[in-house]
Amino acid sequence: MKKRSSEMIGQQIIQSILQGKIRIHESIPSERDLSSLYNVGRPTIREALQRLERDGWIVFHKGMPATVNDYWKQGNLMTIVNILQLQDEIPDEFIVYMLELRVSLTPTYIKDAVKHNRVKLISLFSSLDELKDESDSYAIFDYHLQQDMAQLSPNPIYRMILNSFKDVYYRMALKYFDDSSSRSFSKQYYVAFLESILIGDIEGTEKITQSMMEESLDLWKKKMNGGKSNEE
Repeated sequence: MKKRSSEMIGQQIIQSILQGKIRIHESIPSERDLSSLYNVGRPTIREALQRLERDGWIVFHKGMPATVNDYWKQGNLMTIVNILQLQDEIPDEFIVYMLELRVSLTPTYIKDAVKHNRVKLISLFSSLDELKDESDSYAIFDYHLQQDMAQLSPNPIYRMILNSFKDVYYRMALKYFDDSSSRSFSKQYYVAFLESILIGDIEGTEKITQSMMEESLDLWKKKMNGGKSNEE
């Protein structure tokens, strides 16, 4: 799908911010100057700036030029998504951040899903036997599994959070599952997880998930450290 001019301009401004060409708390060029720079009408520039404000990059001041936010403190989920979309390769530390987020969120929405939609949750594993020992196969399976499990929770916020990372989740999962030990560990988790659901052990399922999320985080950190744990 071809990107709108306002979207492309917004991405170029974000790149200028990330590269330090426009610094935090500095004013960005006026609509007139940006219109001349990008050779587009001011409505297109206005749309791009409104998008940047929505995504946590800039803030408007009445009667004054917009300024750049301290985006790590004043940004939102879309700020993170924007950063990752502009990366040719997902940085290792971002995978750590996402795995840490999963440690906090996943056990909770899975417990809700088991409690309220156990039969539907079991059906999500119908294709487990078809899972190939390839990073792509695991990335696709895990992406859909997490989204569908979040959907089975009565709280819609979990699914909305995952939806925010829809475009980058697959890229991060590909990198994570490129390691055969990560695939093997996840397969063991899927099997243990399914067994606990089948017997209706809600608390056990939550504990298995919590343990798996923490261990997968440690596994990735070891990979980043060349096979050594943080304690070594």
